Amino acid sequence: MTSTQRMSRAEMDQMDSSMFARSLLLMGQTMSTANVIMQLANPAVGYGVAHSTVESGRLDRHPIKRARTTASYLAVAAMGTAEDRRRYRQAVNRQHAQVRSHGDSPVEYNAMNPELQLWVAACLYYGWEDIYERVHGPLTGVERDTFYRQGMVVGTTLQMPAEMWPADREQFQVYWDRQVEDIEIGDEVREFLLDIAHFGYAHPRIQRRHGPTKYRRTIGYLPERFRTALRVSWSATDQQWFDSYVDRQVQRERRKPLWLSQLMFRALLWDVRLRNRFGRPLV
Repeated sequence: MTSTQRMSRAEMDQMDSSMFARSLLLMGQTMSTANVIMQLANPAVGYGVAHSTVESGRLDRHPIKRARTTASYLAVAAMGTAEDRRRYRQAVNRQHAQVRSHGDSPVEYNAMNPELQLWVAACLYYGWEDIYERVHGPLTGVERDTFYRQGMVVGTTLQMPAEMWPADREQFQVYWDRQVEDIEIGDEVREFLLDIAHFGYAHPRIQRRHGPTKYRRTIGYLPERFRTALRVSWSATDQQWFDSYVDRQVQRERRKPLWLSQLMFRALLWDVRLRNRFGRPLV
């Protein structure tokens, strides 16, 4: 058994996750919608979100609130203390406990299922690693191992036990490839995801102005297998536009001071602590 597998949830909560905090920040600004699509490509996650009865947490009906709570979760996972993570986990648990399939559901799902939380955490880690390597170059050696261990915290901040995280980056790749083979996006979930990609939940004026770019950017960040499951086209011209877009983002990020990159997420972490202090809902 590896040291990663022996880590308890408490030990994971104490882990310093600063190394991947910056890639989290950039991912939140660039590929967040693509990562949501990757998560929801698992049918149980996709239908669980599309059919969720937790009205206040629905992205398609309360996009600003959902964006805040999701970004707050990421801020807590990457930069919070053990106590921050414990409190946020409890708050999320109360919401997730309400999300479960019924007799007429297309697939069986339960948001408290740690296997589904492992998949969500794996998607987030995949996105963080992708962004980090685009900006800073390939991860190798000890740096790669450290980065990978820190990625576990996005699962343990939810319901995933630490021992479920694949023992090393090589075993993670085996898990990832196996899961990607089984992704499936049905018509109902596909329509839900494409609406998100097109900014369909935003004001029509915002949708007209920013929707096309958001859609192109979102599809560009998706691995090919996910584009195929989503049944979207992607041309050489699209790829050329995307490569240019990513290059501009990378150059801008390399020039940006770390404190500026972290400013929004530190504000969200402060907001979470303030909400807890005054007994206001965290999610």
